[in-house]
Amino acid sequence: MTASIITRRATLAAASTWIFSTAAHAEPLILQTSDGVRVTAFPTMAADPAAPLILLFHMAGSNAAEYAPIAQRLAREGYASLAIDQRSGGRLFGRDNETARHAGSQSFDAALLDLEAALAWAVMQQPRRRIAVLGSSYSAALVFVLAARHAPDIAAVLAFSPGEFLNTSVKGASAHVTAPVFVTSAQDSGEEREAAAILGASPAVLRVQYRPVAGGVHGASTLRSDANPGGVEANWQALLGFLTKALPRSGT
Repeated sequence: MTASIITRRATLAAASTWIFSTAAHAEPLILQTSDGVRVTAFPTMAADPAAPLILLFHMAGSNAAEYAPIAQRLAREGYASLAIDQRSGGRLFGRDNETARHAGSQSFDAALLDLEAALAWAVMQQPRRRIAVLGSSYSAALVFVLAARHAPDIAAVLAFSPGEFLNTSVKGASAHVTAPVFVTSAQDSGEEREAAAILGASPAVLRVQYRPVAGGVHGASTLRSDANPGGVEANWQALLGFLTKALPRSGT
């Protein structure tokens, strides 16, 4: 793992128990990347302290607030999560992107180091915990690169409107992703074709492309009722059906 995780490992070890056992909303964490950028991150617990963990990565111009209602729904469904402010982002969803504000907004590709820091944090929390990564738009491309580089640590890849947004080939990365993969997109033929091409390159046994029929918007906002009132529940059911197979909770 290339990324360092937080300023002091001892602090993280003490804090991690508290994050997932005493509060639905913990204080933000500060993760540190391999190039020294400080990444603001927001954990949300599930009732089961050993619940699968989903790392949540936002779209361009955005920040962790993209996932505020999504993280709460995931917690109710039995999944813990960590949403981060990546260095490529902005003020969408009503708050500053703290990472970009301090580091200066950078390229999509550069944000891979932020994703790696989040994954390193998750792995250090509980080494045997099942971890999924969820990307939105440009980060839906980055999660394939992340999964290709760190295959043993990632149990599932969830990509909302992936495309060839990077300087590296997303299809090329997907060809090395063997973990279960779920992709979806807006109700847009171009987005659906790009998602299909990226998914089709993966050798994963479990691969699902959900094409929304009742409503779908770009990125992870398709899971927000304020952005996609007509299709949000159908999209949630598709995602949860996949997670039941790829990332089962205890007792399911």
